[in-house]
Amino acid sequence: MTADVVFVGGGVIGLSGAWAAARAGLSATVVDPAPGRGSSWVAAGMLAPVTEATFGEEHLVRLLVAAAGRWPDFAADLGSATGTDVGYRPCGMVVVAADPSDRSVIDQLLGYQQRLGLAARRLSGTECRQLVPALAPGVRGGAEMPGDHQVDNRKLVGALLEACGGAGVTFVADRVTAVVTGPDGAARGVHLAAGGDLPAGAVVACAGAATPLLDGVPPGTFPAVRPVKGHVLRLRGPADHPLLERTVRGLVHGRPCYLVPRADGRLVVGATSEERGFDTTVQAGAVHALLDDARTLVPGIDELELEESMAGLRPGSPDNAPFVGWTGVPRLAVATGHYRNGILLTPLTAEGIAAVLTGEPLPPPLDGFGPDRSTPTTAGHVR
Repeated sequence: MTADVVFVGGGVIGLSGAWAAARAGLSATVVDPAPGRGSSWVAAGMLAPVTEATFGEEHLVRLLVAAAGRWPDFAADLGSATGTDVGYRPCGMVVVAADPSDRSVIDQLLGYQQRLGLAARRLSGTECRQLVPALAPGVRGGAEMPGDHQVDNRKLVGALLEACGGAGVTFVADRVTAVVTGPDGAARGVHLAAGGDLPAGAVVACAGAATPLLDGVPPGTFPAVRPVKGHVLRLRGPADHPLLERTVRGLVHGRPCYLVPRADGRLVVGATSEERGFDTTVQAGAVHALLDDARTLVPGIDELELEESMAGLRPGSPDNAPFVGWTGVPRLAVATGHYRNGILLTPLTAEGIAAVLTGEPLPPPLDGFGPDRSTPTTAGHVR
């Protein structure tokens, strides 16, 4: 039986897109050798539209804020569908500086964020420690971002897998090597690494940084996406006496570092940003640097157990923004390039994927983020 749509990649983007497509009445198949076990598994789960606001990226900021607004309903819908609490926590974030130079950088960004109308306020060192008692005494102040929250990315992956199963989504444990096109040049399915073709009415390429590696289509079909390596650590502490109650993000001599607490006492520490191609090996130096910076901000992590160290590949794009919509190949859509904001953008991206597959326009402000930033968003719908 031919599926209406096949999703190439089973991270949070592919899984949420397939769930949304199934709820829209389409038959969907996800092809991935290990769904949910790529970068989505490594991620920290920060939902940080304000903290991620960077000079010159006003268009992206509007997208991130809109995506954050979808999260309460999205988490509730997943909970209703699966009975799973995905760990959505509206806990806010405190951004702190390790030295005066870091404080200057934070102050400059804070002014920019406030000019955009984002909720953020300046804090003294004392105010930072009042909000987060575990901070080091030498912290030089910072800012509070009350609208930046978190979700447990691993619970999210599990819930999406269950929701997809409940909605009738089919899973194929294989790797796609190429898009299959018909005589008219339109996508008609995918070719599997194990051999054979999987026919479909449409294809959504959402394989993260590996998306441009898919064969079978003309050069330039897929947008420029590259792997950006990130080391992440997971520490374990007592659930009944957590070290942190809210997310801490800091600058340590110019280097960014974040600490994301989980309800069970675990703490996610990250993340490096490295241009190393498709390398996911864990380097001792990167682990040491993350721990050193984290303990500079929160000395109490010395008492926690180092449970995991891992590296994932963010799908980076030239403007740090995602690509969602139809490509120049009929019936071939793409959803990639989410870079540091894949978890945050999940609900809005899923909504957009379902829209284009059913002939509807991309919801604003996602409609400004097509694969070539101008591709029509309603051409080639499934039905």
